[in-house]
Amino acid sequence: MSNKPVNVSEACTGCSVCVTACPFGAITITNNKAEINDACRVCGACEPICPVKAITLKKSDTPQNFADWRGVLVYAEQHDGKVHPVAYELLGKGKELATTLEEPIYAVVIGSGLTKAAEELIKRGANKVLVYDHTVLATYRDDPYSQILTEATRELKPSIFLIGATSIGRTLGPRVAAKLRTGLTADCTGLDIDQETRLLLQTRPAYGGNIMATIYTQNSRPQMATVRYKVMTEAQPDPSRNGEIVNKPVDPARIQDRVKVLAFEAAKEQVNIVDADIVVSGGKGLGEPKGFELVKQLADALGGAVGASRPTVDEGWIGYRHQVGLSGRTVRPKLYLACGISGSVQHQAGMKTSDVIIAINKDKEAPICRISTLAAVGDLYEVVPRLITRIKEQKTRG
Repeated sequence: MSNKPVNVSEACTGCSVCVTACPFGAITITNNKAEINDACRVCGACEPICPVKAITLKKSDTPQNFADWRGVLVYAEQHDGKVHPVAYELLGKGKELATTLEEPIYAVVIGSGLTKAAEELIKRGANKVLVYDHTVLATYRDDPYSQILTEATRELKPSIFLIGATSIGRTLGPRVAAKLRTGLTADCTGLDIDQETRLLLQTRPAYGGNIMATIYTQNSRPQMATVRYKVMTEAQPDPSRNGEIVNKPVDPARIQDRVKVLAFEAAKEQVNIVDADIVVSGGKGLGEPKGFELVKQLADALGGAVGASRPTVDEGWIGYRHQVGLSGRTVRPKLYLACGISGSVQHQAGMKTSDVIIAINKDKEAPICRISTLAAVGDLYEVVPRLITRIKEQKTRG
């Protein structure tokens, strides 16, 4: 009997009906018999159309025993040997989850020149770090990274596996989950442990941020989630911490790699609101797209980045990369200025952890004013120009 969730019996005649029906191209005919490959998502489209009933899906109605799956694993994304800050956020949250479960916390880092990165992960809370260090892994590619990460997960057998919801993490997570045949909750903004079942409760926005869905993985392990950057608190380094660093062998000959990197040029992003210390955002209170010219002037005066509410992006006033909120980006700057933004729950979820929040709004009862450190009640077209003038005067005075 096959260990795969879709079984093909000897009754198969190789008629190819299932090949046509599979939406994922996961079925091939070899020696007059259907074979299921790793692209299978167990959607069940093949089972009812088989004319000889040779295809069956294995189903489990009861939770399985995963007693040997223990620990919280964090994938530490890195660039040029430097760990992405989202990994430290995941270690911070991962330590909370691991403490609740009374289980260890691990980290896996893949790349080249990773000695300092591994040491930093230990200082940030990891009990054990698996290091896959080789020049062939210097540049990220889907195939080798997903293969190595899958093997590392099978070796460690963590009950929980966390990946940052960066552009790389959003690509890598689904591939690894498919290889492990487990569930994945994408773009999580909240993680907790159910005290009764000890399952990971994974909370994420759904329906364009209009509701928050809490999801759990009952019948497979690990429980995987990609987690938004800037929504968790970073684990702070502790120089006195000790842990185990395991340097794993890397054999380029056995690594699947269908992409050859000819050259690499970093993207010149016009704005990066996620990493900015100061974000000045505009909302529908601007009245028209030209209002963002004023927002940009204020941002330039402060040395900050321009953000926006979802309605202005939906209207086409400004690009999506500026959007702050559940359906946009999450920011945690030292200073957040909201100009003409009412402050819906969805917008607040993307910026309420900012150190200082200043709202400029005509309506003193606007939700944004209630969560602000300081609220300036008035017409933004009167307040913002005066604010820009005062900032420039202060700079001139030195």
